[in-house]
Amino acid sequence: MCKKLIILVSMILLLALAGKAMAQIDPASVTDGHVYLFENVGTDVPDDSANSHTANLVGDPQVTDGLNGLALQFDGVDDGVHIPDATAVNLSTHQNRTVVAVFKCDDVDKTDKQVVYEEGGTTRGLVIYVHEGLVYAGGWNLSDYTPEWTGTFLSAPIGSGAWCAVAMVLRGGGAAQEDDKFEMWMNGEFIGIGPGGQLQSRSNDCGIGYRNSESKFHDGNATGGGSYFGGAVDEVWIINLALTQVELSQWGGKPWPYASGPDPKNGALHEDTWVTLSWKAGPFAVSHDVYLGENFDDVNDATRDSDLFQGNQAEDFIVAGFPGNPYPEGLVPGTTYYWRIDEVNDADPNSPWKGKVWNFSIPPKTAYNPDPADGAQDVDPNTPTLSWTPGFKAILHTVYFGDDYDTVNNAVGGMPWGFASYSPGPLELEKVYYWRVDEFDGLGTYKGDVWSFTTPGAVGNPSPAYDAMDVGMNVILSWTPSTSAASHQLYFGTDKEAVRTAGPGSPEDKGSKALGAESYDPGLLDVETTYYWRVDEVDAQGNTAKGPIWIFTTGAFLLVDDFESYTDDDVAGQAIWQHWIDGFGVPDNGSQVGNLLPPYAEQAIVHGGTQSMPLLYVNEAGVMNSEATLTLTAPRDWTLAGVAELSLWFRGASGNAADPLYVAVANSAGIPAVVAQEDPEAATARSWTQWRIPLQAFGDKGVNLTNVDKIAIGLGSKGGAAVGGSGTMFIDDIRLY
Repeated sequence: MCKKLIILVSMILLLALAGKAMAQIDPASVTDGHVYLFENVGTDVPDDSANSHTANLVGDPQVTDGLNGLALQFDGVDDGVHIPDATAVNLSTHQNRTVVAVFKCDDVDKTDKQVVYEEGGTTRGLVIYVHEGLVYAGGWNLSDYTPEWTGTFLSAPIGSGAWCAVAMVLRGGGAAQEDDKFEMWMNGEFIGIGPGGQLQSRSNDCGIGYRNSESKFHDGNATGGGSYFGGAVDEVWIINLALTQVELSQWGGKPWPYASGPDPKNGALHEDTWVTLSWKAGPFAVSHDVYLGENFDDVNDATRDSDLFQGNQAEDFIVAGFPGNPYPEGLVPGTTYYWRIDEVNDADPNSPWKGKVWNFSIPPKTAYNPDPADGAQDVDPNTPTLSWTPGFKAILHTVYFGDDYDTVNNAVGGMPWGFASYSPGPLELEKVYYWRVDEFDGLGTYKGDVWSFTTPGAVGNPSPAYDAMDVGMNVILSWTPSTSAASHQLYFGTDKEAVRTAGPGSPEDKGSKALGAESYDPGLLDVETTYYWRVDEVDAQGNTAKGPIWIFTTGAFLLVDDFESYTDDDVAGQAIWQHWIDGFGVPDNGSQVGNLLPPYAEQAIVHGGTQSMPLLYVNEAGVMNSEATLTLTAPRDWTLAGVAELSLWFRGASGNAADPLYVAVANSAGIPAVVAQEDPEAATARSWTQWRIPLQAFGDKGVNLTNVDKIAIGLGSKGGAAVGGSGTMFIDDIRLY
């Protein structure tokens, strides 16, 4: 969804709400600053600008409808958004600044200060907050001639439950100076100019929805109480420019003319066979081109001569699923529909403005969302309860349950059940169970899929994980044996039914594996292909227990290391520091891989999966570099499958010394080829950053890419002139593309 940027221009009315036209630009064009629109909030809050500086949730703010799409609802007790330190919002180096917050306050009579946006952390920058019916914008001023921080504010009245847009514009013109002044605007009206001072920010830890310096670090007990905001925040823009009309044109910002605000919401589940699609028209639209279909690419690529073009119209809505409309026979349950709105104004040479593709789905007639999930492990055998989401308009359910796939799949004549749950009674340990739910809607019965789960002791822990996506083409399969296993029989292939029914001697039979050898190398797999595999367990008496079907889909890369396989079992040699060899006991290597105590791998700061590699570096007291080295077993041939780039993700911290980050690769007897990260501040990056290195850069330095023996990651003199210092980096998802 495209949301609106409210731009402030000195004495030019561009910021407006409630019926006024709003000036807009594409948030992705913001390269100097950050944008938080709250459209794709998950465990983190994505930065919608080109900088991708992810913010973190504090407490449990909830996604809700906003003024221009989605917003975050803060409870006023312990909710917030923490924006980590970043040089891109450093007030000391970016003295010109525009900050916008669009919000509504639940109760303006709340006595505690309610912070909408604060910049600066324990040192001060710019802040917007509400208190007793007023909204304040202010600069926390630091003068070299006074020892104390002082705050200067402008204010304007607001009401409870009313959306407003408050903005500050700082026009310092360069480094912090004593006559700094800031402007305040609200709902497009110029409020005034705040008096001078020296506005600086040495710490760029920022907060939305709470006062970072008081609430995050002091549990709301500092200065007489917490400063949490109660209400909804629709968007926050932090732009390192004090925009004027001329600057806006020179900067390249353009009006954002696209349709927005789809209803149903993008990705919604729509429980009916007809729908009214509506949207918020772009500011320049005279009419709208409508596209609707069942394939993303087809809708995205469609033009007016396509069958998916539903016509040009003046209305900002269209009905589908009725006679005389698109899909006259009704929308089909179990189908995802894609739609696109292009905004049209024949008087503008840039028209039409192609919209993004939205989608909604009609629930299937069959049962879905099983609990336990399909492929679940270690389900409690004592009090199991099976549940599911009923199929479209289902009124009765028939459950089939057992430990044999064919019996459950072929069963008929079960007793209909009026509830979307079922208790099969106590189960056995070390078992695979199958279940199926048929749905009846008054007109017909719809056979469900067969789902499975295992109880404790059964074969399990498949790697790749069940239904994993984007798996490396060089993956090694592994699993955990069942309690009674004496050996394993492995089946593998691209046909699910063939793998399920395979037996000894079939094409899918990959042979017997001894107990203790729970792994299999299938060789180089195909790009973006789905594979199925099954491990049968054979006990000491020769009895075979058939295993469940596992599934994964490959990506278009070779995996070097994703750090998921390491455990805390250093006795078994599975700790991360036993594979990535660091500088422990090495005089001229100041690195340490992993945490000193379990968990050895990082499990909170990760890019993908559940683990990353912590890499501590100390380039001091004569130590010129700190590096960790992995001896490769596979992939050794870095020319397979046409790969041409080495990719890795890294993340640092603002307190890190800015020592050069580098990667070195080598053949067994050769001199390592070193490539340094171009950004000299890479070690201070507070968000995950991808680094893609052409493999030819190593080849040009003498490395034989068909037999790469080692890869090292380090900081210090190998990457250039060493600065000298210490810090901690995090590394994840090393791949060959």
